[in-house]
Amino acid sequence: MIATLRSRVSARVNALPRPLRTRIRRLYLSLQPILQCSIAAGLAWWIALDLLHHSRPFFAPIAAVISLGLSLGQRWRRAVELVVGVSIGILIGDLLISRIGSGTWQIMVVVALAMATAVFLDDGPLIPMQAASSAVLVATLLPPGEAGGYYRAFDALIGGLVGIAVGALLPANPASRGRRDAAGILATMRDAAKTLAAGLRVGDADVVFSALESARGTQAAINTMRSDMRGGKEISTISPLHWRQRIRLQRIAATADPIDNGVRNFRIVARRALGMTQRGEKLRPELIEIIDDLGDAFETLRRMMLADPGESPDPADAARVLRTIARKARAELVAESGMSETALLAEIRSLLIDLLMVCGLRRSSAQATLR
Repeated sequence: MIATLRSRVSARVNALPRPLRTRIRRLYLSLQPILQCSIAAGLAWWIALDLLHHSRPFFAPIAAVISLGLSLGQRWRRAVELVVGVSIGILIGDLLISRIGSGTWQIMVVVALAMATAVFLDDGPLIPMQAASSAVLVATLLPPGEAGGYYRAFDALIGGLVGIAVGALLPANPASRGRRDAAGILATMRDAAKTLAAGLRVGDADVVFSALESARGTQAAINTMRSDMRGGKEISTISPLHWRQRIRLQRIAATADPIDNGVRNFRIVARRALGMTQRGEKLRPELIEIIDDLGDAFETLRRMMLADPGESPDPADAARVLRTIARKARAELVAESGMSETALLAEIRSLLIDLLMVCGLRRSSAQATLR
């Protein structure tokens, strides 16, 4: 029944206009982080106000939300940067304001010194911002020498720790987002490969160019995939509920580099194909067939990334598909061809190595497949 309801909802969402559909899916993917942030904010406020009796502990929920965020990656680092930045700002602000007083130029001096100290200590973006905001708070709202500033640093520590605890006890599935990200990229590459093959068959440079543009537009998605895969590994480290998934998550994260490299190599293939099409050069049908087969390979890899353990296709199934293509992409295919086709086949073979590595093969084993 749940599966039926889910399919009906999915069908209705798919029927919506694309901009609205994109926003709904983005919201759906962010629901769990939003829930985590809301719970952490309320819990941090309750601990600081009701248990520790801090007056107006507004920074405890702020710190909890910042340490969690909507992204899965670097939560430990965000929490540490938050506390360190707040401590730097309070220390410098309290020391200076108690001696030079408050005012316009004093705020300028305090903010500059707090940010300079933070940048000197660490290259993270969060520490300087928190140091500056904390220094401004001390310089404008909190009388120097009183305990309010130090309570704020303690509240930041409470919020950071609460955020990490909520992330560990109510974690998102560490494998799901990275797998979905990779599957989305591979789906784009599947369509791009099919479009490229279709454009080459008819010699249409505009169609070939559209395939190249599709591949070029994946970089933001690749960056998101890398971040989510790092976040998944971090969740499996801090959450006892997912300790058993560590090895699986390491394997998933290991696909990030070859997927990225494969996309880059496909761009080179498409760019070379575009140049040949614009010059009026005809590509032999065997090479076009290989490019079309690459679309099928991208689809198999997409399904592999979404498959749960024990489901098909698994990495061995995907590797078999790629080995079949590799047998077609022998160097002898272009033995009597010109430089353009020879270079294009070389890039296709390099792309096949990357895709075999997505299946878990080492580079040396993938290279041996093409000999």
